[in-house]
Amino acid sequence: MLVTGAVGQLGSELVAAARAAGHDVVATARDPRGAPGVATLDVTDRDAVARAVDLARPAAILHAAAWTAVDDCESDPDRAHRANGEATAHVVAAARAVGARVTYVSTDYVFDGTKPTPYLEGDAPAPRSVYGRSKLAGERAVDPALDATVRISWVCGATGANMVKTILRLADRPGPLRFVDDQRGHPTLADDAARMIVRLAGERRVGVWHVTNQGAVSWWEFAREVMRLAGHDASRVEPIATADLVPPRPAPRPANSVLDNAALRAAGIAPLDDFRVPLARLVAALRAPRSVG
Repeated sequence: MLVTGAVGQLGSELVAAARAAGHDVVATARDPRGAPGVATLDVTDRDAVARAVDLARPAAILHAAAWTAVDDCESDPDRAHRANGEATAHVVAAARAVGARVTYVSTDYVFDGTKPTPYLEGDAPAPRSVYGRSKLAGERAVDPALDATVRISWVCGATGANMVKTILRLADRPGPLRFVDDQRGHPTLADDAARMIVRLAGERRVGVWHVTNQGAVSWWEFAREVMRLAGHDASRVEPIATADLVPPRPAPRPANSVLDNAALRAAGIAPLDDFRVPLARLVAALRAPRSVG
């Protein structure tokens, strides 16, 4: 398996999960940051992608590389579409040249968030943000008869910046914490998602899949759970409406990001645990004192 974005929050977990499952792994990233065993690959460079895939000759490509700075994408749509849309087309073209299949990681942002019930895999995308449109362009670059699109949401993990780390950092300061209570989704822990994505790729699954942990909550409810698990006073977390955020966020967020994992159930695959199970594991790991020396 060749993994793109291999030093990112999800990509690093994909590398670990693929190796744990017994696969030979070629790990790549635009900026390996000195990570051992990770090769440099800019997925926006079509020729570089073609060379890397031809050299590795993978059976499967786990395409996790993306520009995920949602608000920054609003001010630079060209870069967003190069990084998320055109780059995926480069990966797919290189995969076809060597007979590989692609498992492309997408997002809840391909939906507008107005549906009153959870989104199914077959629901029509209608992104409202530049980020969402660029990721949808990536979805349209894959071949649903040969490749898989895996949509994830509200991802948190041990690597990189995420909401869990933000909450824990704010918790160590005095005063209230304010999180929106009018956006709902399924928090997803990166290590859980990675194991399922590797399984789907290993089983040569195709089509669209929603892979999230279970348990729909608002960001306010999620923050309270993180506080509780970390031993802090959860009542310090106060609800706020998205419209009242100061400063306002440039990119519109889906009010409903809840993804129904119907395709997994139809395939006889048990969905991931309730998010509280892996969240407890992550909070404990992040709060554990680090050894010195």
